[in-house]
Amino acid sequence: MSHSEPELRAWALARLGHDFADIGLVRRALTHNSMGQGANSYQRLEFLGDRVLGCAIAAWLYGAHDEAEGKLTARLHALVEGPANAEVARALGVPDMLIMEPSARAKGLHQGDNVLGDVAEALVAALFIDGGWAIADAFVRREWARLLEAGPRLLADPKSRLQEWALKRRRGMPIYAVVDRTGPDHAPRFTIEVQVRGELPARGAGANKQEAEKAAAEALLLKVPK
Repeated sequence: MSHSEPELRAWALARLGHDFADIGLVRRALTHNSMGQGANSYQRLEFLGDRVLGCAIAAWLYGAHDEAEGKLTARLHALVEGPANAEVARALGVPDMLIMEPSARAKGLHQGDNVLGDVAEALVAALFIDGGWAIADAFVRREWARLLEAGPRLLADPKSRLQEWALKRRRGMPIYAVVDRTGPDHAPRFTIEVQVRGELPARGAGANKQEAEKAAAEALLLKVPK
């Protein structure tokens, strides 16, 4: 799937709220690596967008919440994780706009949290490059606002709760790793191991990586001291 320049311009103006001077930035932000590598896909933009998004959210939280560093850090990570960013991408209609190989779309990658979260960050970078900090910051505050309002719900996610537990105790971020993958491509089964410094690791399984990571986080939360 590809899009004409007028289609991309219309979508960017309607959904991102910006009239791009370089519409190629939007095309790259929406291009999955099955269609292009490096500078031709969203990967390099995602690298920059991750930093811009984190800075925008951190500044927003600092001004909006009179809380200790640990609580602010937990809120920050809950808001800039893949699942949160994927929610924003879905609200923008990104799954229908993704430029990817038909085989990748047939596997459902256009609906996955990992891909959608990365594209959301790439779009933030595209706005930052084309319009500057004010444009990118306004976009983040508009599109992530409902997630900020849903902070308690986001922190109810086991991955977010484990992050909060670890950060409060200065253990660093939990580290997730795939230790097994079984089943056919249309029905895979993942086993994920999560580690937090100073604690024995725990494992969880699921039909996708996000599910397995949540199961692993829940398993570790049952083992760590409260």
